[in-house]
Amino acid sequence: MRLSYGLSFRSTKGPWVMNISQQCLRGSSGLFVPASPPLNPEKVKEFQRFITLSKKLLVMTGAGISTESGIPDYRSENVGLYARTSRRPIQHSDFVRSASIRQRYWARNFVGWPQFSSHRPNPAHWALSSWERLGKLHWLVTQNVDALHTKAGSQRLTELHGCMHRVLCLDCGAQTPRGALQERFRVLNPTWGAEAQGLAPDGDVFLSDEQVQSFQVPPCLRCGGPLKPDVVFFGDAVDPAKVDFVHNRVKEADALLVVGSSLQVYSGYRFILTARDKKIPIAILNIGPTRSDDLACLKLNSRCGELLPLIDPH
Repeated sequence: MRLSYGLSFRSTKGPWVMNISQQCLRGSSGLFVPASPPLNPEKVKEFQRFITLSKKLLVMTGAGISTESGIPDYRSENVGLYARTSRRPIQHSDFVRSASIRQRYWARNFVGWPQFSSHRPNPAHWALSSWERLGKLHWLVTQNVDALHTKAGSQRLTELHGCMHRVLCLDCGAQTPRGALQERFRVLNPTWGAEAQGLAPDGDVFLSDEQVQSFQVPPCLRCGGPLKPDVVFFGDAVDPAKVDFVHNRVKEADALLVVGSSLQVYSGYRFILTARDKKIPIAILNIGPTRSDDLACLKLNSRCGELLPLIDPH
């Protein structure tokens, strides 16, 4: 399966221009969502009972909740990055050691940022935000870096893997907004342009090596050090203090709901093991199998944005 997007980013003497094909714009909210069976009324009733019985619900979300907002994921059958291409996500050690790899990453991210940052929450994000306001949701843990839960108004939130909307200096640790860095890129690269070969998760696109050779990357304004998005790349570790904080929120909960995650990555899976050890009931809403199906008392293969709004959180 090969998807084409016709995404281009170019500069003239006037303002920068982003061109996205109509194919990409039409139906993008479903472009990266795998096929799922129709809702099972009996399963919906079981799920409603699971939510009703919980008074301190912890929810953990993954990439599957954001595919319905048009953001691709890595592992979804037929439509995830691993199914669409042989490309693999950047490794933390490669980014830290190599200026040329950082240049390639930031060039791709620069092109993809206007579209990535414009994605909006879908009905699943809004449902979880409303559960929080109504006192149902004790804590929300997301493995996503897209800020869609924040855009939906969630506050009792831990971004386990960080957020693409922040930038971190690898030397001094200074944090800056990603939007401010976009403007610095534009100033440094007034005549640079590129046409992307496709969309990738986490805010970047596919570019050839030739396209990125002349791209200029600004340093940290405070110390001159290299900049990195404030996210946990593959091969890096989540801050132990953050892990301990989430473990404590899990132990306080009386039920755990997984939404849109296959739980293949240990950084999220470990909290399922904690819930199991504490005999906390687990429900999973995810299209396709997960690493913890055998630990769940309820598994639903449905679209997150289709099912969650149907549930009464009272």
